[in-house]
Amino acid sequence: MTAATGAESSDVATTAHPDGETFLGTVRRLAGAQKPPAKGSPAYSRFVNRKIGRVLAAGSYQLGLTPNAVTGISAVFSAAAIATIACVSPSVGVGVLVAVLLLLGYAFDSADGQLARLRGGGSPAGEWLDHVVDSVKTSALHLAVLIGWYRFGDADAVPGISGDARLLVPIGFTLVAAVFFFTQILMDQLRRAHPTQAPPPAGSTRSDVIRSMVVAPTDYGLLCLVFVTFGRQQVFASLYGLMFAGTTLFVLAALPKWYREASRFRKDPA
Repeated sequence: MTAATGAESSDVATTAHPDGETFLGTVRRLAGAQKPPAKGSPAYSRFVNRKIGRVLAAGSYQLGLTPNAVTGISAVFSAAAIATIACVSPSVGVGVLVAVLLLLGYAFDSADGQLARLRGGGSPAGEWLDHVVDSVKTSALHLAVLIGWYRFGDADAVPGISGDARLLVPIGFTLVAAVFFFTQILMDQLRRAHPTQAPPPAGSTRSDVIRSMVVAPTDYGLLCLVFVTFGRQQVFASLYGLMFAGTTLFVLAALPKWYREASRFRKDPA
């Protein structure tokens, strides 16, 4: 989001929340209170989406929205994109629309947690709602690609795979994405339960930044951007297939590592 200029900038800076805090003041306060990114967070999620989410969280705070309401807004954008993928014939315009809707859904998904921190902390019910929405989105997105390819797809769009065999790609991506999402949530919960034994959060060192780039195939934000090419079936199929392959390789490599980490956790003495 670019900074406003002239009268618009003045309006934004002076429009205040009922407690007297301006929008820009809320953005600055949230920037200082934001928790560190998770270790290994991919680049778009870490460097772009969190910042967009911060602005949306500040705006939501000024409007008096609750974190659950922001989660609902995220769900609406994501659901609209998923329905479009499954129900509308692909075109350049449709691809751009889908990508924008997915990215807005992702940005509001980041904003709900940041808004909760602005309001003094989230609730277990809010965290539950956020994870449920994310779990539905994680599988539904790839199932929508499956339906869209079945209804509108070119049988030869996937390089090296012809006929209905191409439908195995989104089916496989659904499975891998669901396992990846669940395992991430489970590891997060285990680390919270064993804070003294968990690895430190990601920092800003060169190695942390490089790691964010290396795990790009697992980046949901990058996957959203791939849908810009949805109207060019062969281009989209190639990029989508690369994301699937990269995510699969990452999960296969990460699962043993996460298991070894979980094996080191010990219950605190009663």
